[in-house]
Order: sequence, then structure tokens, then C-alpha cells
Amino acid sequence: MLPVTKLLGAVALIVLVVAFGREDPIQWVLAAAVALGLAGWALRDLVRPVRLAADATGVTLVAGYLARRHLPWAQIERVRVDRRERRGIRSELLEIDAGDSLYLLSVHELGSDPEEVAQELARLRDQPMPAETSSGSPLRPPAPEK
Repeated sequence: MLPVTKLLGAVALIVLVVAFGREDPIQWVLAAAVALGLAGWALRDLVRPVRLAADATGVTLVAGYLARRHLPWAQIERVRVDRRERRGIRSELLEIDAGDSLYLLSVHELGSDPEEVAQELARLRDQPMPAETSSGSPLRPPAPEK
């Protein structure tokens, strides 16, 4: 749903410029830049919809636009839910602290409540390491690397 909203925002910008700023090249350039940014952001959500995958070996996160990074459980210092309320708006982010890197994932990126994901990650972290690593994951299977 969110990628569609981003694409609609890009289209709405172009429609507004056509309606109100036909002769102003600055408005065209600004609207085109923002519309391309929104379209790129939506494309990222469509290409890599799974932002977090976990199994008994650790977590795999999307790093950057298309890359994935696997973090073994030993490298993860802390997993917690960061709750903030500002101007009546409450936000929750899943925070994965890997020492040199901090990963913040919203409910939109997770597709689930951050508290539930944090509990599932804690359960997976406490599981004993299997003798053979399986590709399955109770959360979501990691995408095959190319």
C-alpha cells in the first residue's frame, strides 16, 4: 500500500505543476526531482519488500538500496523497541544495535508491530544453534543472494 501512495504523490506533484506552474521552469525542475525521488523510493519498496529476515544464525537486513547484510547473533548487542510520542503522534521503531551500525525499522518496513518482531527475534536468539543451518525462518526466509 505504501509504494502506491508514494507513486500517487509523484503523479500529484506533476499534476499540480501542470495546473499551476506551466510556464515556470523552476517549478518543473523541482517537481520532477521530487517526483523522481518518490518514484525511486517506491521502486525500492517494490524490489526489496522484505527489510528484515531472521533465523537461528542471525538477522539479514537490507543495507542501502539493494544490498543485504547478514549479522550473526554474536555481533548484535541489543534489540529493542524505541517508542516516542511527539505532538500527539506516537511512533515505534525496532532498533537493532550491532555496535558499529544501528538499524531502525518502522512498522511499514517490518509489515508487523515492532514489539512482536522484537519478541520473535529474542525467541530466535535464545534458540540453540542447529547442527545444520536450514534456510527456513519463522519470520521470513532470506532472499537468495545473487
